Amino acid sequence: MQFLHESLLELIVQTSVNLPPDVRAAMKQALARETPSTQSYQALVVMAANADMAYEDQGPICQDTGMPTFLIHAPRGLDQIRFSEAIRKAVAEATRLGKLRPNSVDSITGRNSGDNLGPETPIIHYEQWDNDREVEVKLILKGGGCENQNMQYSLPCELEHLGRADRNLEGVKKCILHAIWHAQGLGCSPGVVGVCIGSDRAHGYTLAKYQLFRPLDDVNPDPVLAQLEQEIMEQANRIGVGAMGFGGNATLLGCKITAANRLPASFFVSVAYECWAYRRLGVRLDAESGAITRWLYRDPDRPVERLVEGEGFPLTGREVILSPPLTEEQVRALRVGDVVLIRGEVFTGRDAVHAHLVKHPPEVDLNGAVLYHCGPVVLKENGEWKVKAAGPTTSMREEPYEHEIIRRYGVRAVVGKGGMGQKTLEALKDYGAVYLTAIGGAAQYYARTVEKVLGVHYLEFGIPEAMWHLRVKDFVAIVTMDAHGRSLHAEVEEATGEKVATLKL
Repeated sequence: MQFLHESLLELIVQTSVNLPPDVRAAMKQALARETPSTQSYQALVVMAANADMAYEDQGPICQDTGMPTFLIHAPRGLDQIRFSEAIRKAVAEATRLGKLRPNSVDSITGRNSGDNLGPETPIIHYEQWDNDREVEVKLILKGGGCENQNMQYSLPCELEHLGRADRNLEGVKKCILHAIWHAQGLGCSPGVVGVCIGSDRAHGYTLAKYQLFRPLDDVNPDPVLAQLEQEIMEQANRIGVGAMGFGGNATLLGCKITAANRLPASFFVSVAYECWAYRRLGVRLDAESGAITRWLYRDPDRPVERLVEGEGFPLTGREVILSPPLTEEQVRALRVGDVVLIRGEVFTGRDAVHAHLVKHPPEVDLNGAVLYHCGPVVLKENGEWKVKAAGPTTSMREEPYEHEIIRRYGVRAVVGKGGMGQKTLEALKDYGAVYLTAIGGAAQYYARTVEKVLGVHYLEFGIPEAMWHLRVKDFVAIVTMDAHGRSLHAEVEEATGEKVATLKL
């Protein structure tokens, strides 16, 4: 199979940089559904522009390229050991080229392998099929933010705002809607859900994730499940979560459901949540040469149409310019809903950095600083670090640490996605700081704002977890938690919970 490496590498690259046509069509529908000039609409425009930029620049749509998961339909006699080794080599090469972020972390030592390889990574599933001439390879790149929003329910159960969910289709519907409501902006809505009704705990999750390999525009062959998918779509888009949890009409892009037999004692509903950056492609390979015979989900001969004109967030001239270091007076003047443009120096910091800073003082002065929850894709070119993708990560993971970091070190602005909790909100109010929301998944959009990498600290944590010192220009974000005790995220969660409670199921 002399062409196998090139074919697998091309599949990985295109999956990372090229949003599939069915997802593009769903994003266009979401834009048409949303109310213009709202924050949710503005977020959708940035997402769409980012997808266009990623394809044009051949850069990752989102910096979190997830844990690559391959589903392979293989003819009898395929050497799975050698085929898997070819996949691993292609994954490592794509990582070296900056098309995948190094995401494989040793669960015992915390060490990042640097090449996306390690025990059980990447994930490879084989199924035999009755076709001796071709190998089908499907790939999904599902980031950690949306992976963390996966949910599994054991019926009967009690659900917030929805009451008791029984062992019937009404109970199933309640579980799915609860999962969509619960994700809010943490999973970069508008999202897609894959669902399995039944099976056991482990296989139910696998089958739910497999549903994400279905095209968004297909119709479930089971009429009962087809009706259920349609009802979930209609009701989910009425609860008002909107893009990034800002509130709005576009909450869900797709719902795909399967059912599997279960044990009498068990009734599980497994939900795999996928973000708007729905990176999923596939190929058919010649079983002898490994050459691509055709693509799945896309036609390479058909030009990729732009989703939007322009480069994203339309500026009005009313934006607030923030040039770090910031003062308490500056941030206390900000209110929820203000749009800011950051011009100057910022520091990235996510899980490992936050855990380190609560035990050790930083190597840099964070007084008045902007701390960006981001794990970028960064490559060294001609001796200099270059940012290739730089969207925000989910901030809620830093909730146990952020209060102390703001208090101890004088951080004035925290940037991330999905919002943070009450403890952080109290720190913003007590010490004079703000939380700014950047648009999730917009890795190319934000990478273009980075003028220079000024330095890096804690590189031993791995590229995504290191603290990168960046100079940015016109980095756009929205104030969603201010220094006066107001949180847009809490308000939308409460309002949408009330809407969920009124749904007629």
